Amino acid sequence: MTTEPELEATAAIAQQLIRFDTSNYGEGVSNGETDAAEYLGSLLEDLGLKTTYVDSDPGRTSVVARVKGSDPSLPALVVHGHTDVVPADPDNWSVDPFGGVIQDGMLWGRGAVDMKNMDAMIITALQDILGSGAQPKRDLVIAFFADEEAGGVRGSHHLVTEHPTLFAGATEAISEVGGYSVTINDQRAYLLQTGEKALVWIKLIARGTASHGSRVMHNNAVTKLAEAVAKVGRREWPVHLTDTTEQLVGELARILGVDPQRVTPEEVVLATGSAGGFIQGTLRTTTNPTLLKAGYKHNVIPDSAEALIDIRTLAGEEDDVIAEVQRLVGPEIEIVVMHRDIGLENPFQGALVDAMVASLGKHDPDIPVLPYLLSGGTDNKALSLLGITGYGFAPLKLPAGLDFPGMFHGVDERVPLDALVFGRRVLADLLSTY
Repeated sequence: MTTEPELEATAAIAQQLIRFDTSNYGEGVSNGETDAAEYLGSLLEDLGLKTTYVDSDPGRTSVVARVKGSDPSLPALVVHGHTDVVPADPDNWSVDPFGGVIQDGMLWGRGAVDMKNMDAMIITALQDILGSGAQPKRDLVIAFFADEEAGGVRGSHHLVTEHPTLFAGATEAISEVGGYSVTINDQRAYLLQTGEKALVWIKLIARGTASHGSRVMHNNAVTKLAEAVAKVGRREWPVHLTDTTEQLVGELARILGVDPQRVTPEEVVLATGSAGGFIQGTLRTTTNPTLLKAGYKHNVIPDSAEALIDIRTLAGEEDDVIAEVQRLVGPEIEIVVMHRDIGLENPFQGALVDAMVASLGKHDPDIPVLPYLLSGGTDNKALSLLGITGYGFAPLKLPAGLDFPGMFHGVDERVPLDALVFGRRVLADLLSTY
């Protein structure tokens, strides 16, 4: 399929990015991001910017450029995206997930939501600013990272550790999973991401006795692992509100017209409709089994079995949760921490927050903007190690019936074409005035 001549520039760039299959399978296995990084780099170079390419491993390319601001006394702002995506099984999709299909007024494909849409919006917002001969007020550090979907080890964390000078002078950042609209009680509102949960990826290992599949075997590694996985996966962690989620629940209750003293925070969140599933995970720790591995033949009892568990905790609770998981699974199950990253919570106030809210209000007046905590994670975790405060702001004005949050890592990912134009304009306004 070729790019339609009438396709708006943001959609055309996002479409081309989707056609680069940058699937990241984790644990260092990836199709690689080099082609996508070089494509984005060429667009930055077309704007007269000097690009820096960084390979953490062969094929794992990130690209960074700096846009000079008119006021060198102001701290720089990092504007970043990632180019990798989670894998997609074409058999489950109604379109080719890497075809960049335009259908029903939307762009479809893996990355249309997470986050090649934002990558394209960053480029076209810069084209609007620099192409008009204007200049941002402050330096902008534009970064497109590899490996975000595997914790950023070969992307943002590598650059922060090995090339921190690329971010010299930066104190704040904006990136994905915030600034998009949801419809609550027939009223549109925007969710601005002010923080994110901590991440702990663990492996459970059960060991037993290898033997013939016909034996009576009480020391069966698969059985022990299955019991452990069920306990962890079924654990109901208590609701724990942070400053952000307490403020969000209060605002949601007001919009819904309910008394937050008479209903639980979870009931308030779930009453919001499609947004509820995304927000629900921010109210408590989650421990979700995601992968099982054991054995090699039907009639052989293996001597070990493994499971991957995706743990997301509130900031500061990581050690307590790991200890509780160990208590749940028992001393026979070994826990190996595969990857761990910090949680973040930033205030819903300050000059950058005011500027983001104002930019949304300029293009969609009188619509409330609410703070929320992300249940997942972004490359803002890595940047925080340099003292950079990160927010999620990929502005999209979305139709009421679209379950946008449900499409993160989901099937038939898609984004409305007019939402991409909206995001381009809001971002251009923010980057040119803040």
